[in-house]
Amino acid sequence: MAKYELIIKGGTVVDPSQSIHERQDVAFNYGKIAAVEPDISGNLANEIVDATDAIVTPGLVDLHVHVYWGVGHYGIEADPTQVAKGVTTAVDAGSAGAWTFPAFRRYVMERSATRLYALLNISSMGMISPKIGELEDLRWADVEDATSAGRANPDLILGIKVRLSQPLTANHDVDSLKRAIEAAEELGKFVMIHVGNSFTPMHELVGMLRPGDVVTHAYHGSSHGAMDDSGRVYDGIVEAQKRGVVFDIGHGRGSFSFASAEKALAQNFLPGNISSDLHIYNIEGPVHDQLSTLSKFLHLGLSLDEVIRLSTSATAKTIGHADEIGTLKPGAEGDATVMRVSEGKFTFVDSLGATVEGSQKLEHVATIRDGKLYKPYLW
Repeated sequence: MAKYELIIKGGTVVDPSQSIHERQDVAFNYGKIAAVEPDISGNLANEIVDATDAIVTPGLVDLHVHVYWGVGHYGIEADPTQVAKGVTTAVDAGSAGAWTFPAFRRYVMERSATRLYALLNISSMGMISPKIGELEDLRWADVEDATSAGRANPDLILGIKVRLSQPLTANHDVDSLKRAIEAAEELGKFVMIHVGNSFTPMHELVGMLRPGDVVTHAYHGSSHGAMDDSGRVYDGIVEAQKRGVVFDIGHGRGSFSFASAEKALAQNFLPGNISSDLHIYNIEGPVHDQLSTLSKFLHLGLSLDEVIRLSTSATAKTIGHADEIGTLKPGAEGDATVMRVSEGKFTFVDSLGATVEGSQKLEHVATIRDGKLYKPYLW
């Protein structure tokens, strides 16, 4: 009987959680990471994944996606867009509210090969219609409903999401955020705020946040962003990051600007997390998938190790699961992503239509989920 169910052989392991960047083999057993060693005999495994000339990382974690297909108007199917593309854990960021979460849990989260968590929308309806903002009527921001749903689903609901753009909240973004924070505090969870084109300036909204809360769309490039008219990052934004507020990318359809990113990085305002905000309106471009989003940050000058950290161990820490996912430490969940760093000329597009030409692109090779090679026709 083989000692291991599966071994990834011949790859370069990049695991920022353990400061590893070297040629290693990775073995899996009983759905967990079993060993990471320089040379593990293939004779000890039932199955071998050849990672020669490839990179092996912890399973990628995407903090911001929308996978409530059929109900949320942003929704895409989880597995073809997540685990099939190297993302083993994804967090749906507010597609469901208190009244739409039960079906999301039963029909999507519990049936997906992708490990799914959720940020509950403070709006009880969630993100249903592209024509009606979920918080245009503040009555939908029901703290009692949100806390009841959070208490009933503590294993899957990680926190509260609130979208604060004017078309979604009108002029009551501050009151919406206050209610989201109230619900999060009752649950002992974090808040994620969506910013861009808000009624209240971003640096004022961020000033309301607590350590561990998340600002998504940090480099959005729209009105009321992280920088003033001269391109200088606001002092309040810098202060918030120093006290532990996480600034997430959340690329999306209209929320990532190369110009804003370059200005922010030049001032050492670095992201605390890289997420895709993948949904039906951007999957064919400009986002495509999480690896394409990470590739854009290689172009912007972040190292491979840092890019991987911001989609593995950093993300796992943000959601409170650092010992279980985002790492290849023995005993952790048996998730890994195999990818290649392809060299050439690659055109990348931001949410505003600006293009750049990069020389490297991360490309998916294989996904290990729960200690098994992901094969959609067998899962």
